[in-house]
Amino acid sequence: MARERLQKILAHAGVASRRAAEGLIASGHVRVNGRVVTEIGSSADPRKDKIEVDGKRVVLEKPAYFVLHKPRGVVSTLSDPEGRPHLGQYLAQLGARVYPVGRLDFHTSGVLLVTNDGELTDALLHPRKDVPKIYVAKLRGHVQVEDLDRLRNGVVLDDGHKTKPAEVFVLREEDRNTWVQITLYEGKNRQIHRMGDAIGHPVLRLARVSFAGVTAEGLRPGQWRELDARELEKLKKQYITPARRARDRAGSIESVPDEREAPAKPRARGGASEAPAKPRARGGASKAAAKPSGAKRGAGPMRARADEGAKRERGAASASRGKSARARGDEGASSERATSKRSRLTPRGR
Repeated sequence: MARERLQKILAHAGVASRRAAEGLIASGHVRVNGRVVTEIGSSADPRKDKIEVDGKRVVLEKPAYFVLHKPRGVVSTLSDPEGRPHLGQYLAQLGARVYPVGRLDFHTSGVLLVTNDGELTDALLHPRKDVPKIYVAKLRGHVQVEDLDRLRNGVVLDDGHKTKPAEVFVLREEDRNTWVQITLYEGKNRQIHRMGDAIGHPVLRLARVSFAGVTAEGLRPGQWRELDARELEKLKKQYITPARRARDRAGSIESVPDEREAPAKPRARGGASEAPAKPRARGGASKAAAKPSGAKRGAGPMRARADEGAKRERGAASASRGKSARARGDEGASSERATSKRSRLTPRGR
């Protein structure tokens, strides 16, 4: 089996969620082949290496995924010091060491996922995932449209926290009560009860009918079933795969891009300056090249006339020098002809 990150192995083994496993590693609770490992990025082979947490050997188990219809009057823990009914009494019959994904209140019934897959658990409980949770609630009194809108837009709870926008609509009205369906995208403690109190309509009964798209349809309270392949594939594809790809791109399991972070500005190719080049004028010549450096506005025509005058002066001087040279040449030629004529007239033998 290939080597994997240590925190991922612990999460898959059901020791803790991935983030909690990172805390165990950093605080020195984990040993690999007898050596304490405190580096978060450490890897190991779960089939070959001896991995221990607080001296207890970590054994990988086959992943198991169930949905339980939690009854009312049951605590969402594996044991209870007060002797109340608890989940451990129901999960013992599953044949696998599993734990609940989140919890439901003592008096709340409905869908509860249980698994030993720590990575999936961590993903489903992460607040940034916005996992939808659908509830059916019985509220005291007749709820007015204004109060429904408060729930939809977010209501301030008793601790000052304003809830995220929720989907709310009325199922039916009774003589003294109203049944509503509420879809939440967060999970605060006793949130729907506190939301009902905030609008003056206490919750009388509450059941969760869906969690991340998984339902307990056909199950009576206390019954359970395994997730089918389609449900499991959908959960992993929607809530695990995007985060895993982001971590792979970043090269670190903690380097998940922040959605609020502004994207980096693209650098110019070839190491050039970030400032974009100014567009060149049509015809291939730039405006900067057409204007002399340091020239003042409006001086162009004057400079052109001055240049033309200088050209004329240089042309006149050149023409004058040419005439002088030709004149000197003519004088020399005349002198030579005269001398030659005199020499030809000189009698020989003198």
